[in-house]
Amino acid sequence: MYGRPAGRLAASFPCDLPLTNLKGSTSAAAETRAPHGSAALAGARFLVSERIADLDDAVGRLEQRLAEAESQRAELRERLEGAEVIRRHVLNNFRHLLPVEVDEAFQTVLTLRVDLATVEERFRELSARLTEVRAGQDLLRTVMRSLEDLTPEEEESVTAAEGASRFRSASRQVFQIIEEERLRIARDMHDGPAQSMANLVLQAEVLEKLLLKDPTAVVAELIDFKSVVREALEETRRLIFDLRPMTLDDLGLVPTLRRYVKEYAEKSGLQARFHVVGEERRLPGNYEAVLFRIVQEALTNARKHATAHGVEVTLTLQSHRAVAVVKDDGDGFDVVATEARQGRTRTLGLISMRERADLEKGSLEIRSQIGRGTEVRATFDF
Repeated sequence: MYGRPAGRLAASFPCDLPLTNLKGSTSAAAETRAPHGSAALAGARFLVSERIADLDDAVGRLEQRLAEAESQRAELRERLEGAEVIRRHVLNNFRHLLPVEVDEAFQTVLTLRVDLATVEERFRELSARLTEVRAGQDLLRTVMRSLEDLTPEEEESVTAAEGASRFRSASRQVFQIIEEERLRIARDMHDGPAQSMANLVLQAEVLEKLLLKDPTAVVAELIDFKSVVREALEETRRLIFDLRPMTLDDLGLVPTLRRYVKEYAEKSGLQARFHVVGEERRLPGNYEAVLFRIVQEALTNARKHATAHGVEVTLTLQSHRAVAVVKDDGDGFDVVATEARQGRTRTLGLISMRERADLEKGSLEIRSQIGRGTEVRATFDF
């Protein structure tokens, strides 16, 4: 009904190379030596460009399958929303309906739930594979930029180890971070406001029919209708705030963090407190946006990974310096070992914070011990 089973999807892509193999081919390209440096560089560039083209084709096929799965998922969710509305109506009026009508309503909901679960699992597997292939693309594009920056003389003077290290360190994972953020926003929009709006349309149609057949039932349905409207509005506001808090531009960093930490505590169930040390004021340039994103990422990590009970956010403002500290009482982790794995995994939270700090010539310090919590400290001088 929905194409091949999700478990067989990976076998259908001819360019399924593990990222470790991609890195291995990169090192091999760096080790290539020829009597003439320009010829060696040209050969390396050709090999890397060919692999990038192969991955571009794989991305195109994955995106097409992902779009098909997304379309099927959206259709099933819309049908399920309508079936749930009918089921609720049946529950409220089952005494006036035939047994076969009640059974049909419940069977429809059950079947749609099973179908939706199957399609969603396929969608998740495709998304994970697409992210992996895009990570390979980004890595190879970084290698290509490094190759283009090398002159033949430089190429001959760089050892294999130095070349591989240079390739890995050059703007790694930047594009992957951007793509994963776009994917997160798209999912949030689809799973939040878009689904709520579809539900509202279905409920409006039900209300229209009930108005003629059973006006007394309209009141109960209107209560559900208003509830969904409020939820859609709140979800839309949350997404807007995540994309770019309007208060950050209008009021500044301190009011924005104060609101964010408060809402974070309410939604996460953690004890979160925000403190300001120094005179509350606006910061120059892009420092406010960078500090907000670093604090946001640190709080997200505390909620997802630290198993924390409480978190403290402290913002210290001096005449030419701003310091943000996020400290939790969670499980803690081995910072050196975790950061060493960053290049081999898609866990990009620490990389994102460090790169944001580096862009504004700031410093980021992460202190953590197993069982003793984590402290993230971002410092900017201006």
